[in-house]
Amino acid sequence: MDAPDGDWRLIREEARSGPMQMALDEVAADTAAEGGPWTVRVYRWDPSCLTMGYRQDPGTVDWEWCEANGVDVTRRQTGGGGIYHDVVGDIAYSIAVPADVVPGELLECYHQLCEPILDFFSRIGIDADYVAESLPEIHHPACYLRELHPAHDVVAGPADDRRKIAGNAQYRRNDAVIQHGSLTFSVDAERHLGVFDDPPIGPDGFRDRVVGMDELVDLDRAEVVETLEETLAEWASAAEGSWTEAELSRARERADEKYRSDSWVHEQPGSR
Repeated sequence: MDAPDGDWRLIREEARSGPMQMALDEVAADTAAEGGPWTVRVYRWDPSCLTMGYRQDPGTVDWEWCEANGVDVTRRQTGGGGIYHDVVGDIAYSIAVPADVVPGELLECYHQLCEPILDFFSRIGIDADYVAESLPEIHHPACYLRELHPAHDVVAGPADDRRKIAGNAQYRRNDAVIQHGSLTFSVDAERHLGVFDDPPIGPDGFRDRVVGMDELVDLDRAEVVETLEETLAEWASAAEGSWTEAELSRARERADEKYRSDSWVHEQPGSR
């Protein structure tokens, strides 16, 4: 499906902390809802970061391992399990639009906003699509090891070895929709598992479920990122743009007050 017709901007890949990236997603939604430009962007997690799902129990995280290995931890607005975002191995994107310009039905909205992601994989020579049928859960706290769902889990590879390569999540406010996703460039299974407390499988089992782009095509990370940026820009007819100083200031405040706060990160919603 085509992108909604509007004033879009592309923000090229920027490396920032996890709390700041989550705050910028919210700020982009504020801007779109307030009549400013709608945003497609690519971003990088620096340092590497574990984002917990909105309702995830913090007791499922190995906090000591994360601290010892320099992995930041925050919590997403979106649901699901935790995702380890490697500074090299993960490529993230997000889309922020006014709520009234996209379908109100969740699956239809997912498929509209995922259209450029599937196109991107095709452009770099990877056969990727939504998983054809659900696959069973391996470890509930880990997003990439949960049940694979045809609505939003993207798999890639040969027909006899389709593995997860991307996960997408979306949340809707009254005035805006934010969709963000994690695209796997390379898999560091040991670190993916290390962030969780007592996962039931080892690195080989993780690799049986997850594949990186670098296993399927001979492209470096910079080439992949540039193609993703170009695909998003063409889908949205977006002009290259940037954050305003006001947006960055608002995001810094939100990152400190919310995404770095003990109450947001260390307390499960419902217990606060």
